[in-house]
Amino acid sequence: MLKVNPKINGITLVMLTLIVGSLASANTGTDSWYQGLVKSDLNPPGYVFGIVWPILYFFMAITIWRAYNTIKNLFYFQLFLNAIWSWLFFSFHLPLVALIDIWLLIFINIKIIFLVIKKDKLAAFLHLPYITWLFFASYLNLFIVINN
Repeated sequence: MLKVNPKINGITLVMLTLIVGSLASANTGTDSWYQGLVKSDLNPPGYVFGIVWPILYFFMAITIWRAYNTIKNLFYFQLFLNAIWSWLFFSFHLPLVALIDIWLLIFINIKIIFLVIKKDKLAAFLHLPYITWLFFASYLNLFIVINN
């Protein structure tokens, strides 16, 4: 059986993280369905998402690079859930299902923090802004579910 260097797998996952991050957030603010929804007063303007997400994905990439062997399977799964949120919400217009997706993301990423903090406090610390944003996104998504 061929053994693959974990650092090569780590680089692949870092690149995948950055690619998925840029694809998942493209063209979401111009959706006419979304524009017609009642949104929270705390809903930021669309350009804020374009600033925040690259930073969050950069921090996630550092986390997976530093803690690849510890969290790779959970990270793959959370990356998948993160990517499908945009499609669930914007393409399929399923805000309740998207909300459940965010709640799963919060749970999984808290678990990631607990796994990582034992071995690499910096990696865990760099993952905290992502979880904070997920809580905020959960609030925004819940507001839409309740008010539309």
